[in-house]
Amino acid sequence: MRVLFFGYLLVGLSLAQRYAASNELAPMVPREFRGAWVACVYNIDWPSKKGLASDIQRAEFVAILDRIASMKMNAIIFQVRPNADAVYQSQYEPWSHWISGAQGKSPGYDPLAFCIQQAHARGIEVHAWFNPFRALPNAKIPTANNHVVRTHPTVIRDFKTYKWMDPSSPFTQERALGVIMDVVNRYDVDGIHIDDYFYPYPDVDSQGRAKQVFPDGKTPAARRVATDGFVKTMYASVKARKPWVRVGISPFGIWRPGVPAGTTASIDAYHHLSADSRKWLREGWCDYLSPQLYWRIKSPQSFSRLIAWWRSQGSRPVWPGLAVARINSSEDPGRPASEILNQVSLTRTVGKNYVGHVFWSMKALMKNRGGIANELVKNFYQEPSLVPPMPWVNRAVPKTPNVVAAGSKGKVNVVWRAVPGCLKYSVQVRVGRNWRLSTVTAGTEITLGGEPDAIAISAVDRYGNTSNPRVIVKK
Repeated sequence: MRVLFFGYLLVGLSLAQRYAASNELAPMVPREFRGAWVACVYNIDWPSKKGLASDIQRAEFVAILDRIASMKMNAIIFQVRPNADAVYQSQYEPWSHWISGAQGKSPGYDPLAFCIQQAHARGIEVHAWFNPFRALPNAKIPTANNHVVRTHPTVIRDFKTYKWMDPSSPFTQERALGVIMDVVNRYDVDGIHIDDYFYPYPDVDSQGRAKQVFPDGKTPAARRVATDGFVKTMYASVKARKPWVRVGISPFGIWRPGVPAGTTASIDAYHHLSADSRKWLREGWCDYLSPQLYWRIKSPQSFSRLIAWWRSQGSRPVWPGLAVARINSSEDPGRPASEILNQVSLTRTVGKNYVGHVFWSMKALMKNRGGIANELVKNFYQEPSLVPPMPWVNRAVPKTPNVVAAGSKGKVNVVWRAVPGCLKYSVQVRVGRNWRLSTVTAGTEITLGGEPDAIAISAVDRYGNTSNPRVIVKK
């Protein structure tokens, strides 16, 4: 039998089982940001080494995305500008040597475009991660003719092993904003993300004094003005062009030593890095903040004390960075996977606003270090979760989709009309009394195994707003 519903054909079904509209209420769809950083610099996460053949690079990326999907996570924060270079086709900056093996050499495909296509097919958001001001992490790295250290040497400052673009230079800020907006304009990214490297980290003595001074002749206060201006302008520019694109920042995890009380730190991010990240959160110059809270719960940099403090500093979400890379590591000997599990639990219970967290970094999840990936799935990620909405940007509720379903022989075909502005839909099913989110998918058709007693479809827009569900029940 061939039956037409909303322009879709349900083929080969005897329609032994039909579903009808119902006033039954479906439970709220789970909301949590579950992300991981994927770093290209020094080939930390991807690709496994520079200069690999393009098909091997793509296969490695698919494996990463498959792991994220299998864990029911929903976001990747992908490093696309490690050091004034590009992990995508750019008219401004050379191809990254971390990908192709030689700066300026094409890898033979566009990694960012590939990431977006593959991630979106799996219901995963892509946040493009930029380092705004670092020119080179090591001055000895060979550069292409169009790299900034060659084209604009007057804005380059030497600091430790780095070459750094002077953050207060109008050229530096315009270049960073230009490459970010180029990606916003040309790629279907879900987020823009910048990290903690505003001014470079100095070495410090036992009194917390910097052993090196950034050679720009400016005071720390003047540097903060420059950094504040960049962050504010970046946020406004992204929102003016594509307001649904989330802007995230991942600063050093401690705003200032001694804040909150009892917290110790050798680095003063406010003073040494000119990063007044608390101000950015309070002023609403980001859609989420991911302070790098890589320390243990019981330590002088107590995770629980820090997350409580951060989440009391503004109204936007704080989704902290959690260091799965430190499980059973030389950096933190003896750290068990349970430390991260306890931290994930705290991200769900401490403070206010929408819950979430980001893992540093993907390699530890791929290696299942200390069993962390298995434990997360078993104890925290039993079902998928939608990324939280952004009501400070847009709170309009999408239209409720029209849904029909019919099935036989142990499967049910469900189709619905596309809702304008929505590329994603949540699908909830009820068997007996228990509801569960079976999938979050793009498209307007799905086949479910078995014959659930009820099905609920909700439309999800680019801001994360969710429609009222359309519920249908077995007749």
